[in-house]
Order: sequence, then structure tokens, then C-alpha cells
Amino acid sequence: MQPLPRNATIAVIGSGAMGAGIAQVAATAGHQVVLFDTRPDAAAQAIDAIGATYAKLVAKGRMGAVESDLARERLRPIASLQDAAGALLVIEAIVEDLAVKRALFTELEGIVGERCILATNTSSISVTAIGAQLAHPERLVGMHFFNPAPLMALVEVVSGLATDRAVAEVVHATAESWGKSPVHARSTPGFIVNRVARPFYAEALRLLLEQSADVATLDAVLRDCGGFRMGPFELMDLIGHDVNFSVTKSVFAAYFGDPRFTPSVLQQELVDAGFLGRKTGRGFYRYGEQADKPVAQCEPSCMAPKTVKYAGAAGSVDALAARLQGAGVDLTVIEAAPGLYCDGAAILLTDGRSATERAQADNHRDTVLFDLLFDAASAPRIALARADQCSEAAWAAAVGLFQAAGLTVTRLDDVPGMAVMRTVAMLANEAADVVHQGVCSARAVDIAMQKGVNYPRGPLAWLDAIGMGQVVTVLANLAATYGEDRYRVSPLLRRKLAADPQGARFHG
Repeated sequence: MQPLPRNATIAVIGSGAMGAGIAQVAATAGHQVVLFDTRPDAAAQAIDAIGATYAKLVAKGRMGAVESDLARERLRPIASLQDAAGALLVIEAIVEDLAVKRALFTELEGIVGERCILATNTSSISVTAIGAQLAHPERLVGMHFFNPAPLMALVEVVSGLATDRAVAEVVHATAESWGKSPVHARSTPGFIVNRVARPFYAEALRLLLEQSADVATLDAVLRDCGGFRMGPFELMDLIGHDVNFSVTKSVFAAYFGDPRFTPSVLQQELVDAGFLGRKTGRGFYRYGEQADKPVAQCEPSCMAPKTVKYAGAAGSVDALAARLQGAGVDLTVIEAAPGLYCDGAAILLTDGRSATERAQADNHRDTVLFDLLFDAASAPRIALARADQCSEAAWAAAVGLFQAAGLTVTRLDDVPGMAVMRTVAMLANEAADVVHQGVCSARAVDIAMQKGVNYPRGPLAWLDAIGMGQVVTVLANLAATYGEDRYRVSPLLRRKLAADPQGARFHG
């Protein structure tokens, strides 16, 4: 499908941060853009701000002066919706209120031509519901940009029940021609990103509730071990707890109380207290010049064990063994459960059980578990948990072993699944259900989570890297431990694993 031609006029309704950002993207791409806002002079002020942004880009050498001038000239404020009559695409970026959006599109239907596509930038409201009262709901589509629109690559192209597929394809092609990474999605609660991302926050909040570690430590583990750009608590503080909590409640309600999306009482407390994050100076962290920056927990230095044995397994165990050998640690290969063995300690990758439970099941009291690593070759930190039965000597040997390879060792309390593994397993499980329910393709969900929220790897690509069997085992063990439907395994994962127990994959 071909994108809208460059001579097509784009109308953007709403000149707040999102509307102005979308207008800037369209104008930079070469379209004539008209910008409307009900607030007096708001559209003109937004265009002036865009012009100032262009000037900064020129000063940094990221945009030519002529290109900047031409893009600025393509932006024009309009005083009335009637002035959007010639647009071939209208993008709404106004308040998240169903009634207000419905009223706007009903009015626009009587103004624009029959070939004009109507698009909503809603992040949470059903596209089907927005278009339900239109005479021609088939030309309404979601065009969900992410903030800031000029910088974030993702655009979710969301089809309601009535949306014409050709309309969605034109919008997809147009977004692509603007340099974006668009993905198709069906209009379901949370679309792709706001649904699949819920476990990133939910598992961290539960780990904090269970006192596995403090917020600075959990953030450091997700960043340094998991490869995420920000930890969940600092990200929630940045987003704002009022906003983040509201999205979680919205998705939870929209799925009729599915326990997978249960809001956290800890976050409710922050909202009730007015501790909304950076914008109020306090959330999980305190902000301001006088605020102390908490430091993540790390274990004191321990002696490296003299004898280390190794039983191989593809993935984290092999990668860690290679790193240890590169640091001069001598490993003796043995036949045993995949892991590292030294001074009586069995050091194993978490499988969703606690170390204490695993020690009892394996009849090996000196059990130490390590958390998932995004890249064992370069990770600066590793998270360990010890069984309650584990001796101090065995624990010290495990700590010293990884310190010998240059890793900072952080201790988590003995919670099932630890931090990174259970978070990634839940992200992958939710992504699999999104595919299973026809919301989008496997490729689309991975693009969405990388481009929309900067995950280091798409959740389904991550599942392939860990192994589908390992992820299913982690989820099943979490479900058995907690006795909650929250950790139920996606039927699609079970089906793929049953069809190919050794090599089930989503990609390739």
C-alpha cells in the first residue's frame, strides 16, 4: 500500500506535547500541516516552539538551515475546524475522554472530504468505541505515537472492529514514510505496549512488597543484569505514579479483573500520599539538590574458590563459564545438573522456585541461585539468592567466584524466580498471549517493545534466547508457589512446546 502523497495536507487537532510533536514529524516529512486547538493562540505558540526546536537542531548540525526553514513554513495554525476541510489525514491528540473524542470526530465527518482518513492518538480508549457513532467508522483508525513523538520510533496502527484494512495499511505506510517503525494492532485494552509492559512494573512492585530488596537494588539488577535502560521504580517515578497506576487500573478493569493486571497496593499508597515521582519531588526516590541517592546492595569481597567444576548448558551457564575462564578461573567439566560447583555450593540458574525449595527438592542444602543475565559476557553485576539452609562458607565461595570474574555481586532475598528471570518470563508470556489472541504478530510485539519502551530485546526474541521450555518451567513453578492464576502459562507457549519440545521458537 502506498503512503499518502507528499502534497497531502495533514491536520492535527490538539497542540499539546503530543499534538505538537506529531505536527513536527509530519512537517519534517514534507507535508503541509494545519494545527488546531480550542485554546486561544495555543496552536500558534506550539508552532513557534517547533520552530525553536528546528533552530536547535540546525545549531547541533542535525538539520540543514534550508530544510529547517521549509519545514517551519509548512506549519500553519488554524482558527476553526472548518479550515481542516482539505486534509487527507486528520490526527486527533486531545484529552483522553471518550465522549469528547466522539464529539470531535462526529463534527469532523461533516467537514472533511470522503477520502479523508480520521486517526486518533488515543493510548487507552477503544478505537471501536470512538468510532461507534460515526456514519463511516471504517475510516477511523488508531495512530498511537509515543512521547516525545519526534524521537520515539514506534507508532501503533490500531484497527477497530469497523476499520477498513486498506485505511490501516495507508496509515502504516505513511508512518513508515515519516521514518517511524509502525506496527499493526487490533483494538484491545492497552493495545500492545501498555498491555505487554504491565509485568515490568507489576513484578518489581511485588518483589518490593515481598522485601526481596530495596528499590535501588532492584533497579540496579534490572538495569545491570537485565539490560533495561531504566529500572522499574525510576521509570515509574519518571512517568508519574498517577499516570502509571491509572493505566494499570484501566487495563485491569478492561480485562474484567484478570489477576495478571492486578494493581499494587504499594503504588496506591504513593498516589494517595501525593508522592507521584519526579514531578512532585518524591516517589520511590526523593528528588532535589538535597536528596540522597540510594546505593544498590553489593556483597563484600570474598576469596575466590580454588577448585571450580562446571556442568554445561546452552545460555547463561555456558556464557558465565566462558567469562570465568576468560578471567583465569580454571573449570573442570563434570556430569551434573547444569551449573557451577565450588566448595560444596551448587550455583544454578533460577527456574522459578526459591533456592530454599530447590535445595530441599535436590537434597543439596548449599544451593545458590543466580538471576538471568541479558549478556553474561559484559554484565557488570550478577544477582544471587541463597537457600535458607546454605552455609556461610558455600555462600562466600559463590560470591568470590563471580567477583573473580569482575562482577559486582548483589544479594536478593530468596524469592521465587528472582528479579530479571520472572520479569522477562512474564513479559514473554504476555507477549505470547497477545499473539495468541490475534492482537498483533510476533514480529510486531517485539518491534513495539523495543521501539516503544526501549527494551534491550523483544520479549519473544528473549524467550527464544532463554528457551521456551525454560520460560514455561519458570512460569509453572511461579504458579505452583503462589497458587495464583496470574502466572498461568499462555496456551500458545504450551502448544508450541508440545509440538517441538526441543526447538520451539517464535522467530527463525
